[in-house]
Amino acid sequence: MTVAGANTRSIIAMNLAMLGFVVNDTMVKVASESLPLGQTMFTRGLIASALLVGLCLATGAFTRLAILAHPMVIWRVVGELGATLTYLTGLFHMPIGSVTAIFQCTPLAVTAAAAIFLGERVGWRRWMAIAIGFAGVLIIVRPGASDFNIFAISVLISVGFVALRDLATARMPAEVPTFLASLLTAVVITATGLALKPFEGWFSAYADWQPLTPSILMVLAGAAVFLIMGYVFIIVAMRTGEMSVVAPFRYTILVFALGLGFLVFGEVPDAITLVGAAIVVATGIYTFYRERLHGQAPAATSSIEPNA
Repeated sequence: MTVAGANTRSIIAMNLAMLGFVVNDTMVKVASESLPLGQTMFTRGLIASALLVGLCLATGAFTRLAILAHPMVIWRVVGELGATLTYLTGLFHMPIGSVTAIFQCTPLAVTAAAAIFLGERVGWRRWMAIAIGFAGVLIIVRPGASDFNIFAISVLISVGFVALRDLATARMPAEVPTFLASLLTAVVITATGLALKPFEGWFSAYADWQPLTPSILMVLAGAAVFLIMGYVFIIVAMRTGEMSVVAPFRYTILVFALGLGFLVFGEVPDAITLVGAAIVVATGIYTFYRERLHGQAPAATSSIEPNA
């Protein structure tokens, strides 16, 4: 597969991952009105783990269990766990649009990490596109003293964990099955949800676990399905193409979040928010256009082998 082809595949996977994550976030936020954080993580995680076990059995992924001891797999789980805890803490206490907007610091962090630790070449046009996109995010957030509370800081901390996760994912051996890596992540997060039970009052409005109703179970089952979608496609995105090219397409989650925020929670974005969202979308389209031009250049003749 050519570099341009691999990057195109990664960009598509990134958009699907962002859609999966934001639908999961929406469902989790709906559940947060009835359940504390740990119980939400545990219940959703049990369902996601069961589904991933089935996928691993169907694909024969369990024959490669030993490779899960690879350091990059472990670091990926650490990053995912830290990101989940800090991000959901913010999500439980803030509007989904605001949380998602703050989270859009991620492309800058991931691109910088790719340039520093993976030695990827990042041209000035890409840096400009990412920086302009981030400026669009700042227009949406309009940070002030009242905006950057402890929960907003929690979301910012999650950005660092996501950069760690994605850096580790990019360096995982190709022999690590995607479904198996996703299952390990789901199991660890499920166990962490159970471990949070004595400390629920620190994170949530509920100090104790609540009875599960059929409607809440359905919401969490849907969240689990879309979480798996996010897990799988984020791995595909990070392992196939260049991180610095794919990173700006994280901004699409903001558009998804604004739409779902309106449909589910009645959050109506104002004109300034829409201007910021338009800038975010435009930078993503421009980055894709620049990458296609780069892929058509004579110098772009190397290839990337598809991952197993």
